[in-house]
Amino acid sequence: MITTISFINYRKNKFWAFKQMAESHKYFVKNSNIIFYKLLGTGAGEGFSLVPDFSTYAVLAVWNDYEHAKKFIERSDHSKLILEKAYSRNDFFLKTIQSQGLWNNKNPFNKKIVDLDKNKKIGIITRGKIRLIKQLDFWLNVPKASNAIKNAKGVEFYKGIGELPLMEQATFSVWKNFDAVKKFAYDSQAHSEIIKKTRKRNWYSEDLFARFMIEENNYKLLN
Repeated sequence: MITTISFINYRKNKFWAFKQMAESHKYFVKNSNIIFYKLLGTGAGEGFSLVPDFSTYAVLAVWNDYEHAKKFIERSDHSKLILEKAYSRNDFFLKTIQSQGLWNNKNPFNKKIVDLDKNKKIGIITRGKIRLIKQLDFWLNVPKASNAIKNAKGVEFYKGIGELPLMEQATFSVWKNFDAVKKFAYDSQAHSEIIKKTRKRNWYSEDLFARFMIEENNYKLLN
C-alpha cells in the first residue's frame, strides 16, 4: 500500500480546473486499485487559509501498490488531461510511519509503522472537521499555528488543503528529516500551545494526524 498526494498548478484554464473538483471523480471512484481518495482545494499562501487558491488543487489517494499509483499518475486519462491543461504538477509518494484518528469515519492510511529511515524527508498530514459553533475561535487562532510551522527549521513545503471551505481543513507539510519534525514537536512553544487549545476547546468533531516517509517526489513543468 502507498499514498500519493499531487499538487497541480494552473496559470490558465482555472475555471476548468475548478470544475474538476466535481467532474474528475469518474477517474477515481470505480478504480479498484484505489482504497481511498480525495479531490482537494488549497488555501492561498501557506497553511490554513480563509482565502482559496484557485490556481492550485490537490489529489490525495491511497493505492493497493506502487505500480498502479505510478501508472495512473503517468499514463491515465486523468493524467493526460492534466498534462494538457496544467502548468505544473508535484507528486509525492508516501509510506506511512504513523497514523492516528479518522477521516470520514475511518483511518485510510496503513497504521503499521514502517522501518524509519531518519535521513529521508518526512511528509505530515493534519486534518480536522471543525465544529460549526467553534468556527470563530478556530480561525482566530489559525495564524499562530501557520506561523509556527512556517518559521520552523527544517520545513521545506507547507500548504493548506481542504474538502469544504471553513469546515473541513487539512495541511500537508514536508520536512528535511525526522529529527527536524521531532525538534519542532518538542521545542516549539507556539505549536505546543495550539495542541493544548485544540484539545481544551474541542475544535474538531473528527481529526487525523499522519506521518509519512517520502519515498519519491517528482516535480514537472507541463506547459
